[in-house]
Amino acid sequence: MKNAPDLSAQIAKSIRDAIVSGDLDVGERLPSEAELSDQFSVSRSTVREALKRLAAQSLIRTQRGATGGAFVNRLRFEDAYGQQITTSALLLSMNAVDFTTACEARFALERACAPLSAARRTADHLATMRAEITRQSQPGLSDESFCASDVAFHRALVDGAGNPVLSYQLAGAVEAIEPLMNMITFTARSRDHIIKLHTQITDALDAQDAAKVSDLLQELADYTADLGCHVADQKPMKP
Repeated sequence: MKNAPDLSAQIAKSIRDAIVSGDLDVGERLPSEAELSDQFSVSRSTVREALKRLAAQSLIRTQRGATGGAFVNRLRFEDAYGQQITTSALLLSMNAVDFTTACEARFALERACAPLSAARRTADHLATMRAEITRQSQPGLSDESFCASDVAFHRALVDGAGNPVLSYQLAGAVEAIEPLMNMITFTARSRDHIIKLHTQITDALDAQDAAKVSDLLQELADYTADLGCHVADQKPMKP
């Protein structure tokens, strides 16, 4: 006989599969706890545990009152960013992904956005990138704040592609891989060089020059990879 956690996981999977397949539509009310208990031949406490699992994944929402119950939630890409970032960070740390591999993956993914970002970036995306460049240029800006601004700059570049699926997929690359890379290279890199490249990237996006954006991202990738090698070798690095 399976224990309660196994049963609750099975029930949660069954309901999740029904949502994914479209058998349960967004906004549709799930059967009551009593009905689910009879349907799966389990206790109501096991059903509650299954519903908790689904709520933790934002797949359902609960509502109290006479018209209350559990309803299929609309999962938005933005709501899933955090889970994607956390999963990516855990994969990197637990599998000891080396710097070169992480750098290669991150910039390959980001460069894939260059044509779309050049074509679709809005004034708001450009304004965000220029604001982060201004922030990065501030005297006395802490390393932590510079790194956070670096992430925000590249987040705007990726979001400029105007494709929520790409933004979701690249959330881990930008907000999990990039902080890891920054943590390794921040003591050796030249802020002036980074700011110069960021400015050129933004100008190229403004001019809708996709090839130039891609070339500049490759230059940034090469510089970052070289930094990683020099940090590993404990050698000073000049831009």
